[in-house]
Amino acid sequence: MRATTRVLGVVQAGGAGSRMDVLTRERAKPALPFGGSYRLVDFALSTLAGSGVTDVWLSVQYRAGSLHGHVAGGRPWDLDRTRGGLRWLVPEEGGGSPTQEGFAEGNADDLHQYVDAIDSFGSDVVVVTSADQVLGVDLRPVIDEHLASGADATLLTTEVTRTRAREKTVVVTGRGGAVRRVEEKPDDPSATTIAAEVFVYRREVLVDALGALRRDVAVRDGDADDLGDFSEHLLPGLVERADVRAVPLPGYWADCGTPAAYLAAHRDLVAGRVGLMTDPPVPLLTRWPERRPAVVASGAVVEDSWLAPGCDVRGTVHRSVIGPGVVVEAGAVVEDSVLMEDGLVRRDARVATAVLDERVVVGRGARVGRLPTATRLADSHVTLLGRDASVAAGAELDPGARMEPGATA
Repeated sequence: MRATTRVLGVVQAGGAGSRMDVLTRERAKPALPFGGSYRLVDFALSTLAGSGVTDVWLSVQYRAGSLHGHVAGGRPWDLDRTRGGLRWLVPEEGGGSPTQEGFAEGNADDLHQYVDAIDSFGSDVVVVTSADQVLGVDLRPVIDEHLASGADATLLTTEVTRTRAREKTVVVTGRGGAVRRVEEKPDDPSATTIAAEVFVYRREVLVDALGALRRDVAVRDGDADDLGDFSEHLLPGLVERADVRAVPLPGYWADCGTPAAYLAAHRDLVAGRVGLMTDPPVPLLTRWPERRPAVVASGAVVEDSWLAPGCDVRGTVHRSVIGPGVVVEAGAVVEDSVLMEDGLVRRDARVATAVLDERVVVGRGARVGRLPTATRLADSHVTLLGRDASVAAGAELDPGARMEPGATA
């Protein structure tokens, strides 16, 4: 990337993340832990900072406070600067059109709320990325190719199964990676190439496109209150009116927007399929937990698992991720699960195919979830326990059960 190229990075931390159910009752989705010691937002911030982008705006529409302690001023990513660095785009009403009420509805709507600030910033390029993905990429060659090609917009793509493509934005390309059309959650996808929600725009093109989209929505719907997600109107409009290119994203990518997807990404991690965690293309940075090293006691069994600092394992852990400060007592079994910070699994309890939030206590001899027989993981297979939930001794929770934060069973 040329030293004279001015780049603005915009990280969209999204709305309520309702598909994650009890795990996002009290936090923004990008604040969810990943791999024990990291959080989802780390991947977007590390990608931008590691690619030499020193002006990064973080837009949070929901539970911004849940990210403040972790992100703070951006110090782990060297973004705590006097000039430039990290800027919080805080939730506010009325930031979009004069008639708009409430917060943004979708990521295109979110961008439009800050379109004047983006335009005034005056960068050559605007990189927009989601904050709930697991990915790592050096964007410098992508930005160089974007500028050299003269493209108005470049989007990164990844390959998924045909089943997953039905849930995503399918990208159909022609010669030279030119985007011919996009299909939003198609029943019968034309391809298995999807948008990985990392976009590189010429600033003027993005500003003009958002303005045109506002006018189009106003004509069609009678007002300009809701510009929706990028795949609804913004991206199709750009494909129709501008030069949009697609570039394959190298390496691993996962969207962690549902319980099944979140657990599946952790399954990939413990299976050794997430290379960006062990050999990242840019440094993967975070605010590390200040804990002692993990302890595995005599007689404990740990296989194909990740242990965060401060955890204490005296039982059995298979194919799981154990967060900071978690205690697994002797005789307890944790399998195919993610346990977040400071949880406790008492003696002889069993936890399987479950995600346990912070400070969850599973009582002695309790049973939480069960290993599924199906090969494809579904949300209904994953048991979720919200923050500070407590399972009584000997209690049983069926697969797919949900416990609200602070609940007891």
